[in-house]
Amino acid sequence: MLLELVRRFVLPQKGLLIAVVLLQIAQILATLWLPTLNASVIDDGVAHGDVGLVWRLGGLMLAVTLGQVSANVAAVIVGAVVAMRAARSLRSGVYDSVMGFGSAETSAFGSSSLITRATNDVRQVQMLIVMTLTMVVMAPFMALGGLVMALSQDLGLSLVILATVAVLIVVLVLIIRRMVPSFAVMQERIDAVTSVVSQQLSGLRVIRAFTAEHRERARFTAVNGDLTAASLSVGRWFVVLFPAVMGIVSLGSVAVVGFGGIRVDAGGIDVGVVLAFVQYLMLILMGVTFVAFIGMMIPRAEVSAGRLVEVLDQEVAIDSESGTVSAVPRPGALDLHAVGYRYPGAEEPVLQDVTAHVSPGEMLAVIGATGSGKTTLAQLVLRLLEPTSGTVEVGGVDVSALSPAAYGSQFAYVPQTPQVLGRSIADNLRLGAPEATDAEIREALVAAQAWEFVSQLPEGADTVLTQGGRDLSGGQRQRIAIAMALVRKAPVLVLDDSLSALDTRTDAAVRRALRQVDSTVLLITQRVSAAEGADRILVLDAGRPVGLGTHEDLMAASGVYAEIVASQTGAAA
Repeated sequence: MLLELVRRFVLPQKGLLIAVVLLQIAQILATLWLPTLNASVIDDGVAHGDVGLVWRLGGLMLAVTLGQVSANVAAVIVGAVVAMRAARSLRSGVYDSVMGFGSAETSAFGSSSLITRATNDVRQVQMLIVMTLTMVVMAPFMALGGLVMALSQDLGLSLVILATVAVLIVVLVLIIRRMVPSFAVMQERIDAVTSVVSQQLSGLRVIRAFTAEHRERARFTAVNGDLTAASLSVGRWFVVLFPAVMGIVSLGSVAVVGFGGIRVDAGGIDVGVVLAFVQYLMLILMGVTFVAFIGMMIPRAEVSAGRLVEVLDQEVAIDSESGTVSAVPRPGALDLHAVGYRYPGAEEPVLQDVTAHVSPGEMLAVIGATGSGKTTLAQLVLRLLEPTSGTVEVGGVDVSALSPAAYGSQFAYVPQTPQVLGRSIADNLRLGAPEATDAEIREALVAAQAWEFVSQLPEGADTVLTQGGRDLSGGQRQRIAIAMALVRKAPVLVLDDSLSALDTRTDAAVRRALRQVDSTVLLITQRVSAAEGADRILVLDAGRPVGLGTHEDLMAASGVYAEIVASQTGAAA
């Protein structure tokens, strides 16, 4: 999965990648040259009292060091640019994929998981790319180059270096193997913490109303403790890792100096060679450590990459791009032909054999008990779900044949839970009607019975709302959402139980306003008072249509509808 993301988002930046490699090669060559120059300064200059040679070699070392630092800085900058561009493209890809999801795909992943994938998982991949371009490209060349240079200086002392490297590799492999399983667990537990926190923040009023703070605090403490435990498991091995590496490096340096001192005393090598060996040992071990450090990051990044590829490659059940019809012959007409729907994995369909015809400008009310399939029917009409049987036609055309632009222009929608964005009221209304004038916005607010409270706000329709409209009551948010739909002036207006938070007087006023619009209205409701004024009423019972007609017709012919009316009027009485 990680290689797939590299292929998609990193390799296209070929020019910058080549620049990183060239800069790293220049840095490595300079780094490897410095110990040899240092040995020459000691053995050829200081040992023989050649001050001129010391100055010349010292100046050369200074120039090489400046070149090495410059190449290193440039490589880090270019590597960071590559990583940031890759992360930007990756986030955009995840965002575009999620925007194309239907209800089924969004529910399958969950909003908290999608947030974690678009933030934390992308960050893990970005960090690995940065570290790879700044360390891994350099580390193998540094380790191999240091080994070659050491072998060229003295074969005997090189055996000490080889033994030290072998011990270091064994220790790193043992530690990393114990760290890897915790990384996948950490990502899952981050998802859990994000989910719990988002639920508690969105339901804070409900939690306080039921004085459930202590239970929710305990729930958060549990998932937070699980994440802490997974993090500590990784952290303990990190605590062991770095002292182990430094201990091995220090023991290796002591061994080189010790054996080197014996060789110097015997006249086998010069003092400068021993010092060069110590520096080459540090370079080799540094290269091995860099590779090991990246090796620890790869498993966590691989887990994150797999989660991101799942989102990027998720097949959407509804192909909204498949339609080609750009115009409908009868705008506002709505036809349901034996429509049925079964949720994936469900034993029974939630809707069966729903058939209805709505002419342009008519109002069809859909009523039924909770769980009778009313909202599912609205989602099928809006093509948020694809029928498992039957067809839905809008404007005389099967919805699957309409192009996205044509289909999107046919509807205005108000969901059960009103969605209000953290921007001004006017900007909210212009979300579906960007060209709406101030007069049209006021007209929609008046029709939705929202102008009464909007006009009292400090800046009227230009008042900026908090995120989710939390500074408004439920009824006010619902009226703003209705105004958002009305200003769109779409051929079909779908209201999914969108009057539930309104008082009786406001409900009646909104329904009177709906009778004045030119749009076809599909009204999902549980209130008989809202349904009885419709041109026709569709009654659902356990997902099946059990009545279709006017209020008077259904009172005489539908026992289910009569029971609904009796239960509500009895309750009212």
